[in-house]
Amino acid sequence: MNHDAIGVFDSGLGGLTAVKALNEILPNENIIFFGDTARVPYGTRSRQTILRYTKEDIAFLRRHPVKMIIAACGTVSSMLGADSPVNDIPFTGVVYPAAKKAAEVTKNGKIGVIGTPATIKSGSYETALHNMDSKIDVTAMPCPLLVHLVEYGYTDKNNQITRLAAEEYLAPIRNAGVDTLIMGCTHYPIIREIIADIMGEDVTLLSAGEEAARYAKLCLEEQNLLNDSTEPGHNIYYVSDSVSSFRENAKNFLPDAAHGQVFSSRI
Repeated sequence: MNHDAIGVFDSGLGGLTAVKALNEILPNENIIFFGDTARVPYGTRSRQTILRYTKEDIAFLRRHPVKMIIAACGTVSSMLGADSPVNDIPFTGVVYPAAKKAAEVTKNGKIGVIGTPATIKSGSYETALHNMDSKIDVTAMPCPLLVHLVEYGYTDKNNQITRLAAEEYLAPIRNAGVDTLIMGCTHYPIIREIIADIMGEDVTLLSAGEEAARYAKLCLEEQNLLNDSTEPGHNIYYVSDSVSSFRENAKNFLPDAAHGQVFSSRI
């Protein structure tokens, strides 16, 4: 058993969807979250820049006592592929856990993926899914506007700007007849209602952040690192930019983040 925290990082606020899932799945665990809000989004950056940012984000988390690190960012996870930047403690991104779940639940073998341009260009989900089952048919679409719309609070299910953007991005995936859709960016579950309405009730939506949280539980169980405390865990949030802006926008992701312990810290 281990009382150290689980470290979670993201380019912005999307990783809070993973934190929310961790709080529900592992309520006794402590979480340290770092959001690189000064440099969001990562999805339009070069691979070299993304990997440099990733190294710095991990180094920041490792200043604190953490027993596992989760890259709650689809872009970072895609750039890393199967490589782990951490060798002495458990580490996971969001690609493998989400792909694994999608391969398990699809019935017709047709899976859709939405993510940032960098995630889709990397082909990470196709690679992961085809390694699991070469017959799976993958339709992937970049959705460059959705991160910005979510970050700025355009998240209401009736928001026509977000709906129009989502309809355009999702049309090819819907037309491909997928029965499972991976929301490969951790921002997207915030507009889950819009996506679900467009895709229809017969399509299973998977949150990459939530699947990463479930996978993290398995990793910690296997290595006997779960917190054996009976007390509820607590979350601490760090951001690389404005705390007030984080609090304002975080309410769309996780109420605790809007009212909890939030600190501004340089990497």
